[in-house]
Amino acid sequence: EDTDGNCYETVQIGEQLWMAENLKTTHYNDGSEIPNITNNGDWCGLSTGAYGDYDNNPTNSETYGRLYNWYTVDDSRGVCPDGFHVPSDEEFMELEMELGMSESEANDTGWRGTNEGSKLAGNADRWNSGNLENNSEFGTSGFSAFPAGYRSTNGFYYDIDYRSYFWSSSEFNSYKAWYRYLFYSNSNVSRFTNFKHYGFSIRCLGN
Repeated sequence: EDTDGNCYETVQIGEQLWMAENLKTTHYNDGSEIPNITNNGDWCGLSTGAYGDYDNNPTNSETYGRLYNWYTVDDSRGVCPDGFHVPSDEEFMELEMELGMSESEANDTGWRGTNEGSKLAGNADRWNSGNLENNSEFGTSGFSAFPAGYRSTNGFYYDIDYRSYFWSSSEFNSYKAWYRYLFYSNSNVSRFTNFKHYGFSIRCLGN
């Protein structure tokens, strides 16, 4: 469980033990608070860790988890519960290859693979209907990705029930970091980089 007392379902996929829910914590592992930034103007100017609840409504986070900027991921105090960490770009590739993606596809950027996105998704009642959910492999991995939407650099919230973004711990450059992205109308998985100010979901991986 995390420092807020949230307990998480987990799922074994290959050699990896993943959380089967998005992170909800409002504290780092040492008990210090992660700031909850509700003001849009404040959000875009940050270079330190922060989170938001979708539409600034904490009820959304009970289901979908919270949306964190990348500076939270990079904080040495640790955002994942003891025994877990934010997965690297390579660890996400390991997951994708376990689900059937080739190594060359996994190393590519943009949309890769075939049905790995559908396998990673779950919570069918939350996703808008499209190729992701309508694929016969939907939900088969137990990873159960939620369409939690995201928070843009301008502080606004977008696309709950349509999109799922996960931060990796891997930095791309001083402005951007690697992430994974699932979209309701695609059955595969996108790998790309985005600005560290974005608010994405976090999935923790066992050490």
